[in-house]
Amino acid sequence: MKKIKLGMIGGGIGAFIGDAHRRASRICNDFELVGGVFDVDYEKSKEFAKKEGIASERCYISVEAMVKGELARPEGERIEAVSIVTPNYLHFPFAKLLLENGFHVMCEKPMTMTVQEAEELERLVNTKKLTFALTHTYTGYPMVRQMREMIKSGILGTIQRIDAQYYQGWVNSIIHGADSRITGVWRFDPAQSGVSSCMGDIGVHAFNLIEYTTGLEIKQVLSDLNNIKEGFQLDLDGTVLLRFENPKLKGVIRSCQVATGEENNLTIAVYGSKASLKWGQENPNYLYLLSDTEPVKVLKPAHGYNSEFAEKSHTMPCGHPEGIYEAIANIYKGMAKSIRGEAFIPGEFPTVHDGVRGMKFIHAVVKSYKEGNVWISL
Repeated sequence: MKKIKLGMIGGGIGAFIGDAHRRASRICNDFELVGGVFDVDYEKSKEFAKKEGIASERCYISVEAMVKGELARPEGERIEAVSIVTPNYLHFPFAKLLLENGFHVMCEKPMTMTVQEAEELERLVNTKKLTFALTHTYTGYPMVRQMREMIKSGILGTIQRIDAQYYQGWVNSIIHGADSRITGVWRFDPAQSGVSSCMGDIGVHAFNLIEYTTGLEIKQVLSDLNNIKEGFQLDLDGTVLLRFENPKLKGVIRSCQVATGEENNLTIAVYGSKASLKWGQENPNYLYLLSDTEPVKVLKPAHGYNSEFAEKSHTMPCGHPEGIYEAIANIYKGMAKSIRGEAFIPGEFPTVHDGVRGMKFIHAVVKSYKEGNVWISL
């Protein structure tokens, strides 16, 4: 099958997330990177394009030039979809420009800087009938998808408690180091990253996992945030209490970027009246099913006991570990099906609506804290 021609904004030399997207698009084998704007420095962008074997005329000096140049090409030769892997403040203007000109979009999260921008993109996607995918990466893991299907089947009974956390420790060396680099890290600049650091960068992943796996919407939040260091503008730690439509169901999200020694400790536990499920990102091939009447069961990818959705989401035989690149690749695979008009399972890729939900969560959490730890509706 003919590969979808892919463009990229950002993600040039030394960019981890850009490299992850390129690897993922190659693993899913549905895309071919043919052009883009890879760095704000045009010389570095050209250097990257040469290294990747991308034609020099398709390495553009600006996003506007890329849109103009690609639309001038015959329809079968132009870029069809574009991955946005830039700092947060550039997501909205670039996504808006691309959608207005008929390009499908893969966007890093958080989708925008404000709820209003997110809702504008959602309206634009619906009007233009284009595919918009958001890289909430962890939805691409086979066992997260298995968790979603098991919960949907009712195996847990009535859900009674939901806990999710995302702990990292990488910020410690920056805010406590002798040579502080705070001013040089774009994630710590509200003008570039938005109203939140910890909740906006990683807490929103925990939020997304809760809604993705359970199918339930969080209705209200009450947060307590902490910037840790005097004078630091954004949160680096926080706890959020959750309310759902069912008043008897409660939950919590704990998120931290200064949890010393932690790497990417994202976990979710959903506790039901009959059984419970637990999953952790650092050991993503293990999904734990707990009950009061049977021993703990461990489910793994590439086994016949899994759902069709989970089984379509692994790339290796059983016993061969998969990881983050394969998870992103599953999101690219779902996006490719949508672009081609093929049938796909809901949940194969996070949509623009997930981006809107994420922005509502981030802003509600910040508002809750600033107004004195009060309940805020999403």
